[in-house]
Amino acid sequence: MSGPSTSPVRLHVVSGKGGTGKTTVATAMALALAARGQRVLLAEVEGRQGISQVLDVAPLGTEERTVVTDPSGGEVVGLSVDAKTALLEYLQKFYKLGRAGSVLEKVGAVDFATTIAPGVRDVLLIGRVYEAVGRMTKGAKKRPAYDAVVLDAPPTGRIGRFLNVNSEVSEVARVGPVRNQADSITRLLQSPLTAVHLVTLLEEMPVQETKDAIDELGGLSLRVGSVVANGVRQPLVADEDAEAVADQDPTVRTALEEALAAVEVTARPAIVAGLLAEGADHVDRARLQAEQHDVLGELDVPVRVLPHLPDGVESGGLRLLADHLDEQGAI
Repeated sequence: MSGPSTSPVRLHVVSGKGGTGKTTVATAMALALAARGQRVLLAEVEGRQGISQVLDVAPLGTEERTVVTDPSGGEVVGLSVDAKTALLEYLQKFYKLGRAGSVLEKVGAVDFATTIAPGVRDVLLIGRVYEAVGRMTKGAKKRPAYDAVVLDAPPTGRIGRFLNVNSEVSEVARVGPVRNQADSITRLLQSPLTAVHLVTLLEEMPVQETKDAIDELGGLSLRVGSVVANGVRQPLVADEDAEAVADQDPTVRTALEEALAAVEVTARPAIVAGLLAEGADHVDRARLQAEQHDVLGELDVPVRVLPHLPDGVESGGLRLLADHLDEQGAI
């Protein structure tokens, strides 16, 4: 791992099309930061318990708790932000409702408030993260409670609306604490302290959705820190052989049969045909990956590449991804 980062970013927002591995990337990013000796908050807002599954720990709750400690002295603290809990905390903070907040919850007012106004719900969710970014330690020598915050955010199809809290609350809260909170959150999100990272696979649909998200976020004055191409497979066929394999050239069949015979494997027609088809599929996928990587290369955003993990994130896979992110300057 490299030394401490000189980046001013303290809030890393991670999004991506569903199925691209954004939760895995967010977790790996938090591990990379913790390996620098930093105290990192890793938060999720969708209630899926994706982080706990990736880390193989008990489900996260609305109270912050340490989920990973690093030999460097760093740590990852996990949090699942819940809109109802955030609203009750908000009511106590700004209106000092105390036990009255619990009464509101019992009569269904909290559920109503967090459902009827999605924009307000998002302000509450992001507001909890905003508070953590700005929180300071107690005592004479005050410093940030967290060196960095990593947010496993909603997917790219909703990320613009989720982060555009100012616009979302404009119709229901033109003045007052909710609007002031939205304004403060927007200032943080649009500042150099925040970067949005978009996770994609090197496939046409997620790459296109990533491009659309970059345009949308740019229109909202939100900075995209990097695009992370996840699950990239290394080509197994040499460039000079790729065309012959893709076309299932007779010379490839002959070479394959000879190779099987050399290791004393009976070259039955079905086995040979299956291996030839698999080889052709691999070449096609490698070509698609290269094409989509070129598409991403045309964007004015740094592209980071993470390898495909055949065994998943177990057996050190997460640490490997964290190393790759750190080495490529993603954080």
